[in-house]
Amino acid sequence: QAQLVESGGGLVQAGGSLRLSCVASVRTFSSYAMGWFRQAPGKDREFVGAVRWSGSFGYYADSVKGRFTISRDNAKNTVYLQMNSLKPEDTAVYYCAAGDGSSSVYRYAYWGQGTQVTVSS
Repeated sequence: QAQLVESGGGLVQAGGSLRLSCVASVRTFSSYAMGWFRQAPGKDREFVGAVRWSGSFGYYADSVKGRFTISRDNAKNTVYLQMNSLKPEDTAVYYCAAGDGSSSVYRYAYWGQGTQVTVSS
């Protein structure tokens, strides 16, 4: 069994920054790629970005590229999402997930409960 727990969400003004954390209890954490997704009300879950097992070769959706950065600390079983230059359209529930590092929700075996990020204008 595995469990992922996100934290760090909250309210921030447009242009501000926020850092999300995800602590994973999944065994062999370092063998998984880690991804971040988000879901706004009435919309499908959307790929944000992912980082490979080593923590290198992160890639991101066009909507967040240049503003968001994913990193991981395998010793702490933790993955981070640093969000800068936030926009109101970034408002969503953010989820971390363990999988193969693709942009598809179907390729991730484990999911966190989500954390709310709200960006005010």
